[in-house]
Amino acid sequence: MKKIILVALCVASMGINAQKQTVTKEIALPPVSDKMMENAVIYEANIRQYSPEGTFNAFAKDIPQLKKLGVKILWIMPVHPIGVERRKEGLGSYYSVKDYRGINPEFGTLSDFKNLVKKAHDNGMYVILDWVANHTAWDHEWVRNHPDYYTTDKNGAMVSPFDWTDVVKLNYNNPDMRKAMIDDMAYWLKTAHIDGFRCDVAMEVPVDFWNDAFEQLGKIKPIFKLMEAEQPDLMEKAFDMCYGWEFHHLMNGIAQGKKTVLDIDSYMNNRINKFSPEDITMNFTSNHDENSWNGTEYERLGNAVEAFAALTYLTPGMPLIYNGQEYDFNRRLKFFVKDQITHAKGKMFPIYEKLGALKNSNPALNGGKDAASYRRLNTTADEQFLAFERERDHKKVLYIANLSSEKLAVTIPIEGTFIDYMTGKKLSFKKDAKLEYAPWEYHILLKQ
Repeated sequence: MKKIILVALCVASMGINAQKQTVTKEIALPPVSDKMMENAVIYEANIRQYSPEGTFNAFAKDIPQLKKLGVKILWIMPVHPIGVERRKEGLGSYYSVKDYRGINPEFGTLSDFKNLVKKAHDNGMYVILDWVANHTAWDHEWVRNHPDYYTTDKNGAMVSPFDWTDVVKLNYNNPDMRKAMIDDMAYWLKTAHIDGFRCDVAMEVPVDFWNDAFEQLGKIKPIFKLMEAEQPDLMEKAFDMCYGWEFHHLMNGIAQGKKTVLDIDSYMNNRINKFSPEDITMNFTSNHDENSWNGTEYERLGNAVEAFAALTYLTPGMPLIYNGQEYDFNRRLKFFVKDQITHAKGKMFPIYEKLGALKNSNPALNGGKDAASYRRLNTTADEQFLAFERERDHKKVLYIANLSSEKLAVTIPIEGTFIDYMTGKKLSFKKDAKLEYAPWEYHILLKQ
């Protein structure tokens, strides 16, 4: 009898294990694909300043919270050891890399980082690593062992790019340096199973290097490539997504009364000629540079913060959340020393949550390599009022907004009853009817 029970338990255990294996297989994260890019939200994580601990483990605990925001891509700022020689101040700049294969001990260990990546994957998110290919720290071992890897002046002295005195510029005329750089990038794909790279000052590195690097790295696994640049030639073969710097500055300019909605129209028209249809733009109201050096979104956009946050989701491209924006964080983070964001949910968390859900689920907001259409709707106040519709697979979403600090009475060429997505209320529009809109008032409309 005991033998029968034992056999039964073994069979049951085998069944449970088989079931677990099946479940694991079902939730495995698919490789990076064009389809994933269409409805993704990207999130920038500044590990040092994200939590009191400033560690990978502390950040990883909040990954399920980020899933609620519709985040599909995690951009992790540089994780490498920071150079000490010629360090500017405090803990130094993340972008002064001492060892491309190392982990900054203030963040944790390689094992901790791998666990972060695994947790992200388990929650349906891809992880891209911030990569600094233009320069290294002065105490990177290449400086000592491979001085020919670096750019020199007429006297043979190594040089810093711009006024970044804590780093030294690499020499891309050296094929051995190129190979070493690609090998170091490959290390992270193979060892930590990351899914791609955000490439710092990508325009300062030759295009042919990026083309070659990503061709080789793509043989290891499909990867997502974001560049901190806005040059079309970098998008031809190498990168999937560029920074939307021009659009970012337009939003700032409109909020400050220096630009108008007509400038957005010009931007959208020019973009068609500047980029190819499959090129993706990252839309943002903040990031680590903007926050620390140019001010928070509240400093730059004032009362227009929510209207422009929504616009980054509704316009073609991929929206970015910089850590802290979801928590209404309204202070410039210190860059070279320990600081931290707050984590109290206020106004913006539920807003980003709703925007993320719409972006993830409605094909009319597809913004990747096969983006939904964009059609401008002309109004009676086109300098101050923006109205457009996006459409894909018989789904349609409209964005209408008073992008000015003045109250407006305006006629919009739409008719019928719509659902205001953000409030759930019904809104009716009649032909030629003038409606009044408060400063920075916006609506996201879904056809009932």
